[in-house]
Amino acid sequence: MSIKSLPALETALAHRSIRKFSDKPVPPETLAALMDAGRMASTSNHLQCVSVIRITDAAIRAGIRRAASDMAYVTECPEFLLFCVDFHKHHLLLPEAQTDWAEALLIGAVDTGIMAQNVLLVAESLGLGGVYIGALRNDIAAVAELVGLPAHCLPLVGLCLGYPAQDPPVKPRLPQEVVLHENRYRDPDPQAFAVYDEELRAYYTARTGEARDWLDAVQNTLDQPLRPHVLAFLQAQGFIRR
Repeated sequence: MSIKSLPALETALAHRSIRKFSDKPVPPETLAALMDAGRMASTSNHLQCVSVIRITDAAIRAGIRRAASDMAYVTECPEFLLFCVDFHKHHLLLPEAQTDWAEALLIGAVDTGIMAQNVLLVAESLGLGGVYIGALRNDIAAVAELVGLPAHCLPLVGLCLGYPAQDPPVKPRLPQEVVLHENRYRDPDPQAFAVYDEELRAYYTARTGEARDWLDAVQNTLDQPLRPHVLAFLQAQGFIRR
């Protein structure tokens, strides 16, 4: 393959979410390479229970944007990919496939996340940028209807892709001493959180003028009901019934 990419480690350490894109289209051969990278991702028991839907229809893009709390970059990015857990194809081969166990959903979600990360990592190594759109699950049923998903499928996450028209700084992550454990889990050192919060407040102050810390992010997501409608949708699609 003649496409040249940056080294994997350099690419991974330089990751930023990109939300503004140039008008430059993504070449077909580049998109094909990204899909090949996704197809070669690790998959549990070789189930390959992921499908990707490339959204080129403006009306469908607009519908997904509405579902995702009106995130403008869903319609503005050159490419939008929808990553779906897909056990429908397995039921075509084995109609009695037992995909309604909780473990099947975990397998599908893990496989989908691995494939999506493969695609974005390779995209970034080729000079593109992107941002994941989990907010489409704010109205997950509407998204499923827009793209005609059958039973045993669910839209898990979207990915906006294109050539960056912005150069944001890298957002700080929790330090290794908080993330990496050896042999047994241990509670993080509160001082490690304090040091991280200082770094994060400096980042947000420079970016938004607000001195936000990690607790703000945690509370914003986990201090309230978390998309309570999703369980009923999952069960309606044939997931997590036992």
